[in-house]
Amino acid sequence: MIKIKFFLLTILVAFCCCKNNQSVVETNPKNSHKVEDRPNFFFYLADDQDQLDYGCYGNPKVNTSNVDELAKQGMRFTNFYTAQAICAPARSQIFTGMYPMKNGCMANHLPVKENISSVVNLLKAEGYDVVLAGKNHVAPNSVFNWTHYFESIDHRYLPFKKIESYLANVKKPFCIFITSDYPHGPYPKISQYSKADIFRLPYYKGETKNRRTGYYQNILDDNIQLGKILNMVDTYGLRDNSIFIYAADHGISGKYGLNEEGLKVPFIVRWPKIVKPNSTNYTLLSFIDVLPTFLEAAKAEIPKSIDGKSFLKNLKGNTEEIHDHIFGIATKQNIQNCKVFPSRMARGKRFKLIRNYNAMEVSQSNLGKNAIVNEFIKLGSESFPNIPYEELYDLKEDPYQNKNLALDSKYEFEKNTLSEELSNWMIAQKDFLITEKMPLIKPTLHPLDIPSKWNVVPKELEGKLHQEDYMNLHY
Repeated sequence: MIKIKFFLLTILVAFCCCKNNQSVVETNPKNSHKVEDRPNFFFYLADDQDQLDYGCYGNPKVNTSNVDELAKQGMRFTNFYTAQAICAPARSQIFTGMYPMKNGCMANHLPVKENISSVVNLLKAEGYDVVLAGKNHVAPNSVFNWTHYFESIDHRYLPFKKIESYLANVKKPFCIFITSDYPHGPYPKISQYSKADIFRLPYYKGETKNRRTGYYQNILDDNIQLGKILNMVDTYGLRDNSIFIYAADHGISGKYGLNEEGLKVPFIVRWPKIVKPNSTNYTLLSFIDVLPTFLEAAKAEIPKSIDGKSFLKNLKGNTEEIHDHIFGIATKQNIQNCKVFPSRMARGKRFKLIRNYNAMEVSQSNLGKNAIVNEFIKLGSESFPNIPYEELYDLKEDPYQNKNLALDSKYEFEKNTLSEELSNWMIAQKDFLITEKMPLIKPTLHPLDIPSKWNVVPKELEGKLHQEDYMNLHY
């Protein structure tokens, strides 16, 4: 009789624990706190969408209803940046907490260094699943060894069935990155939007392009995808114990460059009972700060090798600044229209300095003994004849970078201050521009000397570059 009672009691306890997967008590292998003390993490990442192309960021015509609702439920950040306005480098910052030069993915389609830690192994060590669902675009697999990887369907759509199955059955704390292929092109030729529906962004100088009607359609389609994910979160009772982040990897209008429209990203955080609903945060932050914030929220140690800083206190209502300066890079090699034209950026609270290291006014000093390499260096500078060596902007008075103050003596102090910060950062990052004259980056996808529909190469330079002409890197 005693054995029967014990058996029935065991079944009752098991049933109570499994009825709601959030009530399962597991202990961290390193710490004694319960799973309930640590949140789950959802990070939804859109692809190629300007910060201003959201209702909650000021566009009255675009349909981003689910993002807008998320902003009402949480905190909207206005000064959140990527350090590089392109796909793989943006993602690599989020996953490693390091700037592009340090993690190694400082041009598109490049892997990070094999010896670094990422969100995967750091959170796995704390008892978390770390899942990627959707667009990958990071390498190598040894660094990004996801607990589960659910590929996009037809390289386009989120794998909803696999995501839902995972959320329905997960029994441990988790971090899931849901990485959309939208609104990145291709853009549909048929759209419910007309050219008259397109909101003119304040930094857009030319005519509204017809393709933006397809861009708006892709935004709408992605908004629908986000709605499905948010419904899953609620369906499986995951809202209250989860930090849900929405962001885009960079802006399409400033892709590849260092202007605000490329580097400044939308960033929204919902965390019930912790983050104040319908709040706005103006703190200067960067994608490198995501990983340390996750680690602090998970009660884990933050490695000293990480460049970023946790902004957990900001989520809890503290308005203190995290950084005095943030930094960025632009690398136009290994992209479709590839050119030798590297740039670096330092931004403080108000002023921003950009330095273009192969601008026309300095390109002659970049030439060396290799005649073929010199030709590609000259092609790079000649492709951007109107971009000066230095650019300085007062972002308070000129948020869309229309007036370059670099040659104005009234701002010499601001320029010198940012110049020193930039130089110190480049040295700390072991930036190759500190020691190399004007290096060529070994291509993985778009060679400088091979013509394509995007890249025009003079006949006499086709196929003229060799392995020894490129800088020696980690891949």
